[in-house]
Amino acid sequence: MGIKEYNKLVRDKIPEIIEQDGKTCSVRVLNDVDYLKALDAKLDEELAEYHKDQNIEELADLLEVLYAAAEARGFTIEELERIRHEKAEKRGGFHKKIYLETVFEKTID
Repeated sequence: MGIKEYNKLVRDKIPEIIEQDGKTCSVRVLNDVDYLKALDAKLDEELAEYHKDQNIEELADLLEVLYAAAEARGFTIEELERIRHEKAEKRGGFHKKIYLETVFEKTID
């Protein structure tokens, strides 16, 4: 019998899926502090997977973890979207593909 260590945050139904596959697993429920740390690590993991595969499934995974992180920090998805929208209104989005190279300061002679 092989054992594979994961030690990472997983989606809620993963233990059930593992058991349906005829395997067993050990899990624990994290406290709030450890959950926030695990979410941050999961964001890094999902971002790395997106960089590797660059597909819509990895973007969806990133979004799911972002939503969980917002809620874990006491924000609602509606608040997150409101702030995102406000910033887009004030500073714009990324649709124009603008790449800032240099800013030149005005000098006073």
